[in-house]
Amino acid sequence: MAIKQLRVTFASQMQPGHEAQVRPGPTLPEPGGDYEGLHKQLKRLFNAKPGKKYGRFSDDIGESPASAWFRDYLEGKQTFETLTDKLYGQWQELLTGCQEEYIGHLMLVHEALADGEVIYLFALESDSALRLDHEQKLDAMDVLSLSRLNLALRLEVDDWLGDQPSENCLTLVHARGTGEPGELFIRLCGFTNQVDVEKETLTFLNAVEAFASQTEEPEKAGQVRARAYEFCKEQHALGEPVAIEALSGYLDEDQPDRFRQFASEKEELPENGVLHPDHRKVKKLVRIAGSGGGMSLSFSSDLMNQAVYYDKDQDALTITRLPKALREQLQRYLESKTEQG
Repeated sequence: MAIKQLRVTFASQMQPGHEAQVRPGPTLPEPGGDYEGLHKQLKRLFNAKPGKKYGRFSDDIGESPASAWFRDYLEGKQTFETLTDKLYGQWQELLTGCQEEYIGHLMLVHEALADGEVIYLFALESDSALRLDHEQKLDAMDVLSLSRLNLALRLEVDDWLGDQPSENCLTLVHARGTGEPGELFIRLCGFTNQVDVEKETLTFLNAVEAFASQTEEPEKAGQVRARAYEFCKEQHALGEPVAIEALSGYLDEDQPDRFRQFASEKEELPENGVLHPDHRKVKKLVRIAGSGGGMSLSFSSDLMNQAVYYDKDQDALTITRLPKALREQLQRYLESKTEQG
């Protein structure tokens, strides 16, 4: 089994100003197939979530003691049950001071994989569903959502406790709209942000674009951009950052160090050689898009100066080789206007 330990707690704060309620479940070592399936789906949601943040534990142990509790557990100084008792107890304290209503579950999972150990903390979401009760009457009930994940944390244990501790051992999902409970979740985790994703996205885009522009053949330049985007998208699906060395080998198998050396000279790369670009913005490498004023355009960047031409002085765009469906729509529209005239 991949899961070594798992424990869920229910928490609610329905009357701000009163003590929050917390009801932990049993500690489950190697919990079995149903929990494995749930955990697998939550990991999919976690990896696919855009806008994740990367960082480490706060140095303020008094304010955020979670790191000390995790360390004691991983070093065998306390049990998983004791760890979760402390963690869920602090969650109760934080929710007691919350001015917003909250109801939900937290699930802490310690997972052992072939390439290392990982700890996840999920704030489970729920959906409303209908069922027929024993009297065949409709009854509303809450079920766990398998499609939404708004708050979650991942701790890469080896990156944190290894010989060379990483500054980015934590990955946080913190979606908009989570309000005060979302901020309290960050405090519970002791997360502090270390990575400027927007800056690293720009670094990634600039390096790839400059590298692709070296060649005078538009087709080869387009292939470089496409492969860079493909690599970034695959890493996002795995929930992993983009390692410059691995990307370099992917872009040019014959000269695997060429992009890495070029990027090191042209861009200010992180010392660890890892970037965390936003895969949504990296799509600019292969698509040019924009909308406004009743117009919406999107086309492959490979078509620039081949089927799409931009006149900067006139601020005009000329499109040739129109898609068949668009051409037919235009023809039908013009014919209908002629008939009306």
